[in-house]
Amino acid sequence: MTKNKSPISCDWMAGHMPAKGKKTNKSRLYKHKGKFRWQGIKAEKYKLTGGDWADIMRQTLIGNQGETATFHVRYFEIAPGGCSSFEMHKHEHVVICVRGKGKVTAGKRLYEMNFMDTLYISPNTPHQLRNPFKSPFGFLCIVNAKRDRPKPLI
Repeated sequence: MTKNKSPISCDWMAGHMPAKGKKTNKSRLYKHKGKFRWQGIKAEKYKLTGGDWADIMRQTLIGNQGETATFHVRYFEIAPGGCSSFEMHKHEHVVICVRGKGKVTAGKRLYEMNFMDTLYISPNTPHQLRNPFKSPFGFLCIVNAKRDRPKPLI
């Protein structure tokens, strides 16, 4: 597998397309190892900088292995008491709860997400995901591969 050597951040990625002439785009299975970890996928910091978030990690399931998909699929997990950044940006998100439950502020609404609840967050909507509960809040997040940098709102 080809590994991307540029720093990875939830904030924004310039794209993870293979270099010209390299053929890394092929079908792959990432076996689930249990406990919301996948074979060949490393757990990463949520963001490299900033301090308006806490106790959150991510794994990029599709988007960092040389795929040419126009979307990325990422798994985030927020520990009890943790949260994502409060931010907004031009790109949209699809968030699917797959572990525990959590709360999401999107615009002026507060949502409680439970197993398999799916939330669409529209472009330019201020949002934050939080876990005020006693178990981890894990969710899949699908975004465009090419996207703008988030604007922190705190």
